[in-house]
Amino acid sequence: MKAVLQRVTHSSVAIENEIVGEIGQGIMLLLGITEEDTKKECDFLAEKAVNLRIFEDEDGKMNRSLLDIGGEMLIVSQFTLCADCRKGRRPSFIAAARPEKAIPLYEHFIAKIGERGIKTATGRFGADMMVSIKNDGPVTIVLDTNDIMAGAARG
Repeated sequence: MKAVLQRVTHSSVAIENEIVGEIGQGIMLLLGITEEDTKKECDFLAEKAVNLRIFEDEDGKMNRSLLDIGGEMLIVSQFTLCADCRKGRRPSFIAAARPEKAIPLYEHFIAKIGERGIKTATGRFGADMMVSIKNDGPVTIVLDTNDIMAGAARG
């Protein structure tokens, strides 16, 4: 599972010129789900995302999490995060989970964020979406559960 988190002051997603999801201060999260992903990766990534200290404290240091600031999260599915660009010029998306697997995991991830008391907004799985991001900092973090879960296991 891959995610791109952007610290934002505002973010929205529109489908056919209609805003379907919108947040104020918080995290805009693009979520890529692979065929190998399970609820275990969802749970791990959700916990990491809400606790990652990427918001400034009173001393201007990135020392606060989304939970600490009472921020919001906009979650948008993005299969293109699973692209394999090692060969040729056309990305391969074969690693991206098929909708019948990805949709339940996407919904599980959204539920896990909501369980932490985070106000969430979403796009629509599989739709052609226009995402508006007012990146704060800018702060952009890339998380890949293959890397961070393996590192967590090594201690």
